[in-house]
Amino acid sequence: MTATPELGTPRTASPDLLRSAFRRHAAGVAVITARGASGPVGFTATSLTSVSAEPPLVSFGIGTGASSWPAIADTDHVGVHILGEHQSDLAATFARSGADRFGAPTAWREGPEGVPVLDGVLAWLVCRIVGRVPAGDHRIVLAEVVLGDLSGAGRPLLYHQGRFNGLRD
Repeated sequence: MTATPELGTPRTASPDLLRSAFRRHAAGVAVITARGASGPVGFTATSLTSVSAEPPLVSFGIGTGASSWPAIADTDHVGVHILGEHQSDLAATFARSGADRFGAPTAWREGPEGVPVLDGVLAWLVCRIVGRVPAGDHRIVLAEVVLGDLSGAGRPLLYHQGRFNGLRD
């Protein structure tokens, strides 16, 4: 019989427990963009997930109190941008509340379906929203990929232990 290592003291479920557990989980970093009523909106997301290959579906979470939520709630299309390790400043800008996310030095253009497309990313996708699922104080957005560009070069940006990082060999 194998000895069981000491498990420590279990903690009762709480928002802090969940946040602390997921700080230990490295996640890829994406920026989600949309055209809002008064201009482009966007936010940094580490919850991006590939859901289905046929049809091609992705999902991401967004808090209903987020400044981008009203635009995401009303729009038909979003941009999904996979960030490279050289883009930690861009990720921080889109994560910061009250930041001018689309002002200099952010380089972007209006893309298909009016979606803001960020320059210099590893890949970008334009997606049609097919569902918004309530999940506590968030919504899980399901979106079907319409088109994309995979021509960016580099290694992915990761989020771990509250910081943006690159891959290590």
